Amino acid sequence: MKHLLAAAASAAGIASTAAIADNIEIRHSAEVQVVTGKPGNFTGNAEVRPLFPPNDSTRANVGLVDFASSAHTTWHTHPAGQLLIVTAGMGWIQEEGKERRVIESGDVVWIPAGVKHWHGATDTTSMSHVALTYMVDGKNVDWLEPVSDEQYR
Repeated sequence: MKHLLAAAASAAGIASTAAIADNIEIRHSAEVQVVTGKPGNFTGNAEVRPLFPPNDSTRANVGLVDFASSAHTTWHTHPAGQLLIVTAGMGWIQEEGKERRVIESGDVVWIPAGVKHWHGATDTTSMSHVALTYMVDGKNVDWLEPVSDEQYR
């Protein structure tokens, strides 16, 4: 019975969240401009497709990022965390003070709020991921210093 009540509460929550939006919104891929990752935020060739901006319902910024081999972010944090869904290739992610880890197509990564990290392609492979970054007071990321060559390798 508890499971049925929990499922009903969950369904009610989804229904009430959906009721916030007036209409289904579709952003066709042809309408989304690809932009080059800002040099202060990325090393190497990274292209960003802003898929969906945050709104009152989602409070998440969603983008597809394509990293050429050796391309990666600078160190950064997120005030409300970040979810990465690796869609192609293989890359690396590193949390400050910890070992670099491999991420590859199909992996899902959660980075908690305030955790200093970087991510991107390996030195020999490209990598793409969908990034969902959550907003706090209109901000979703704090960009920090570049990843040194020693840290990247």
